Amino acid sequence: MKLYYSDLLSARKACAVARYLKAPVEFVYLDPAKREHQTLDYRALNPNAKVPTLVKGERITWEADAIMCQLSDDMGADLWPHDARQIDIIRWFSWNAQHFTRAGGGLYFENIIKKRFDIGPPDPKVDEDEQNEFRRYATVLSDHLKGRKWLVGDALSVADFSVAVTLPYAEDAQIPLDEFAEVRRWHDQLSELEAWREPFPPR
Repeated sequence: MKLYYSDLLSARKACAVARYLKAPVEFVYLDPAKREHQTLDYRALNPNAKVPTLVKGERITWEADAIMCQLSDDMGADLWPHDARQIDIIRWFSWNAQHFTRAGGGLYFENIIKKRFDIGPPDPKVDEDEQNEFRRYATVLSDHLKGRKWLVGDALSVADFSVAVTLPYAEDAQIPLDEFAEVRRWHDQLSELEAWREPFPPR
């Protein structure tokens, strides 16, 4: 298996799951500054020209949430359970993409990506708006996490990896994580996993 990635937000969760499961993947880094994800060869694998992409023989999987589920199945793991929990996980995937990571990702872009690629300073109005959106949905997440160890059921799942993806960048991205004790507790617990702390392989 080959996992094409960059050290950017979406790829983080796929790489973390691959490392957590000790999946036998070959990590292939694509340099976004060199636009290596825009080549014709890579577009033949992923027509969106985005990372990550997982290739196993003739099977090609793109989109990080799908890749995490595929890795779980490939490794015979239970991160993507095949029971009633799937509906809850899909619910969290959808909620996250539409709300929680959209807000956190906006702050990640304004305060990290703009600086990294020298595309201008953060926009204070965007920062304020996205912080308010983050607070709105972090409240929902915090309420859900009360009395729970993980998002779905009693065990770690791909939902945890997906929903938490912006939180390792909270300080630099100016994400107001510390306002939400339950979310902080949950993320601190996830951060006990080496694969979450250090998801990207050395290059």
